[in-house]
Amino acid sequence: MASAQEIVRAAERQDVRNRWLLSTPALLIIFFAAVGPLFIMLAYSFMAKGDYGDVKFGEFSLDGWFSVFLQRDIFDDTVSFADANLAIFWRSVRLSLVTTAVTFLFGFPTAYFIATRPAEKSEVWLFLVTIPFWTNLLIRTFAMQEVIRNEGIINSTLIWLGLIERPIQIMFTDTAILFGMVYVYLPLMVLPLYASMDKLDFRLVEAGYDLYASRFKVLRRIIIPLVMPGIVAGSILVFIPSLGAYVTPRVLGGGKNMMLGNLIELQFGQGRNWPLGAAISITLMALVMTALLFYVRSTTRSGAERNG
Repeated sequence: MASAQEIVRAAERQDVRNRWLLSTPALLIIFFAAVGPLFIMLAYSFMAKGDYGDVKFGEFSLDGWFSVFLQRDIFDDTVSFADANLAIFWRSVRLSLVTTAVTFLFGFPTAYFIATRPAEKSEVWLFLVTIPFWTNLLIRTFAMQEVIRNEGIINSTLIWLGLIERPIQIMFTDTAILFGMVYVYLPLMVLPLYASMDKLDFRLVEAGYDLYASRFKVLRRIIIPLVMPGIVAGSILVFIPSLGAYVTPRVLGGGKNMMLGNLIELQFGQGRNWPLGAAISITLMALVMTALLFYVRSTTRSGAERNG
């Protein structure tokens, strides 16, 4: 007869097999819907460019990866940096970082205000924060045009106040893209910050004031360290979609101030250079993965410090 330990081990193995069988459909969907296209992009990035906007299957080439940051002169084959691509990379990272910083500056006091309201009122304020998600991103971006165009709300108000004599050109600039991305992604910063602040023990804040700490010191030494997971989560939620933004730069940038998403679309469309587009896509994914790893390390470190 089998011993009790063998029976337990057999039951555990059977339980593991059942769990895998139950999760198999979900794993297959994740693979074919998410991981599969990434492998296709990775394979395309190592293929030769086709003659009609496709790839030459089976023909290995590193031209796609070479063209991400470098370019070869068509006359003497000299190699130099691809200034246009580097400028787009820098614009994407710079605007994403600035968008993250601006949304934090507006989102932090907003989340703090909501967290310090009574429960029934905080629910109303959260409801108002989530209202923009009810509208399509493209519609919200077109709505921003009415704010920043030459005859828009900003310029009309400044002229009416007598601060300027002629409209300020905001449309089709990096500033216009920044305006649009801050407006679009601000709720993604507010919600994680509120989730952290809602768990904050405000008796600690009162204790800081009782110990004659200034408002700034209470903010720096008590509030910010305790809500750091929300700050990191909100920053990641804003930075990642900003880095790959396509609609907002396309509409508000006018096609002249491209970001990585627009560059990728250009290579798969008019540029007819699928390997380069695939290589840029993988590069963008690597930047996103770096941001996610930073988020995981930051949350793990902050959790260990609190538990320690």
